[in-house]
Amino acid sequence: MEDTTYTKGIYTATLDVRANDSGKFQGLVSLARDDGEDTEATIYEVEAESANEQEALEKPRALAHRILGEIEL
Repeated sequence: MEDTTYTKGIYTATLDVRANDSGKFQGLVSLARDDGEDTEATIYEVEAESANEQEALEKPRALAHRILGEIEL
C-alpha cells in the first residue's frame, strides 16, 4: 500500500492500515512535526475494525482530516 499523507504547516499525517489477529483491519494515523524539535510521531488508532483493507483506510483518512483541522498554526 502506498503511503497516503496530508500536511498542514509543519504537521504531516500519514495513514496506515494493519491486520489484527482476528483477521480484521484497523486504521492508524501517524502525526509528525517537521520543525526539528520533536521528531517522534504520535500514533492515533481508529477504534472500529473493518472487514477489508480498503474500508479500513477510509476511517483514518477522516481522523487525519479532523486532527489536522483542529491544529492552529
